[in-house]
Amino acid sequence: MDDIVKNSILVADDEKTNLVLLTRILGEKYAIYTAKDGASALRKATELLPDLIMLDIVMPDMSGYDVLTALKKQETTREIPIIFITALDADDEEEKALSYNAVDYIGKPLKPNVVKLRVRNQIRIVNQVRTIERLSMTDQLTEIPNRRSFDSRLNMEWRRATREKKPISLLMLDVDKFKAYNDTYGHQQGDNVLRAVAKTLETTLKRPADFAARWGGEEFAALLAGTDMTGALDVAERIRANVEKLHLIYNECSDTAPVTISIGVESMMPDPNSSLDLFISAADNALYAAKKAGRNRVCKAR
Repeated sequence: MDDIVKNSILVADDEKTNLVLLTRILGEKYAIYTAKDGASALRKATELLPDLIMLDIVMPDMSGYDVLTALKKQETTREIPIIFITALDADDEEEKALSYNAVDYIGKPLKPNVVKLRVRNQIRIVNQVRTIERLSMTDQLTEIPNRRSFDSRLNMEWRRATREKKPISLLMLDVDKFKAYNDTYGHQQGDNVLRAVAKTLETTLKRPADFAARWGGEEFAALLAGTDMTGALDVAERIRANVEKLHLIYNECSDTAPVTISIGVESMMPDPNSSLDLFISAADNALYAAKKAGRNRVCKAR
């Protein structure tokens, strides 16, 4: 049970007693971070990206409303749900809090069971949304990221490479003669091949920044941020060799069927005038060249 990652909550309140109380109420089930003023809350929210934020409305430097407004302006924090906690008892205060797009409003003095239930409800929603997002971004057959996920990551890394003036490389991979393989050994064995290639692709990529996905059909893609052509070709060759070493059983006699892939590689250091579409096309053309040259090989874009 110790290796289960707890959901995290940032609590911001200028009263130390409230921070202690909320930590005591919620600390057993969640990872709790605290901030004693609005500026600290804004900084910690940006750094920690908690799953939920609980904000006191009345704080000396920035009100809870000010903090929420600032968080909603930042791309990385705008989707974090926020619960206001306050001793204000004006009839219209709850309506005002919710009009700022807070997800809930808890009045003081704090009632432990009410706090637990309202926080539980919001964390449950957060986790459900994440599960749905994860499933929508995962290829069901191979259990690696799908095309939608790859497109999102590629766009992000492309912008980063442009901003930081660093190289980025793209590998386009295709299982050789996959249709003939399917026709000969059956679709179930074809699915096993796709799973095995996906697993090999993931295990060969060593760095946390490397990203692999199923592009569609028997085609895969790998994104290598901060990697130039020399490094990308080395990674591509290791992937190709590791796939070639696969020995997949395809009948009860334990015969094996050879599996190979072809890989096209493009690498560049993009600038604001560079075209992402041309970058992808270059890798795809290199893959076509690898196929045309005899398959089971790596070709770089010209």
